[in-house]
Amino acid sequence: MMVREVARRVPAAMVLGALLSACGSTVAGQPGPVRSATAVQHVGGLAAMLPRQEAFPAHYTVVVLSPEQARGALDDLRGVPAGAPVEPGSCAIPAIVVDAGSTAVEVGSDDEARATVTVELLRTGEPLARVRERSARCALVRVRQGPLTSTVVTAVEELTGVAADDTLALRRTVSGTAGGPGLRRSMYTRLAQIGDIRVNATTLTFGDDAADTAALDRVFAAAIDAVRHG
Repeated sequence: MMVREVARRVPAAMVLGALLSACGSTVAGQPGPVRSATAVQHVGGLAAMLPRQEAFPAHYTVVVLSPEQARGALDDLRGVPAGAPVEPGSCAIPAIVVDAGSTAVEVGSDDEARATVTVELLRTGEPLARVRERSARCALVRVRQGPLTSTVVTAVEELTGVAADDTLALRRTVSGTAGGPGLRRSMYTRLAQIGDIRVNATTLTFGDDAADTAALDRVFAAAIDAVRHG
């Protein structure tokens, strides 16, 4: 990703607690009875199923994103901006549709550690197996914009022990030819499909900062539980 793109989007992915606190809110909702993953029929709003503040470590500030904010944050986490020219061309990302009926996104920010944990709930009929296939096929993608090129490397990993219809883990790094401290981004992602809802939890760090995978696993488990009870 080119430098000006990083500069424009870093606030949406790194310091959301400071910049978006006036726009976000913690999530409330009442859990229902436990059901099996395959029997879940989700009829409520997705935002009500986002994990609450207490699901995050105490030092994280959690906000719920507007659709516009969510599009920028999701571009960052996928590493390939929607519509950007890429090599190979088959790995291009179509425009991300974010609306209240199909998507809900929240971000927990640890400003001191420059780390975030983002939860996306997506109502979709796309099998998670298709995400697995596409991620494996696009293990190395070069994103071009003007004279600058960024490289996105994705590794597909298995994820077990999750009460869901299907699960997947991804490890992704984004680095650019512009270089410079802090411009490399690292993401660890947990995905699960439960009925018609996909749960996507990702931790993002910059440079050599260590990923907070403990917080990621904690929040991912809370998201799974919220969706199963939703």
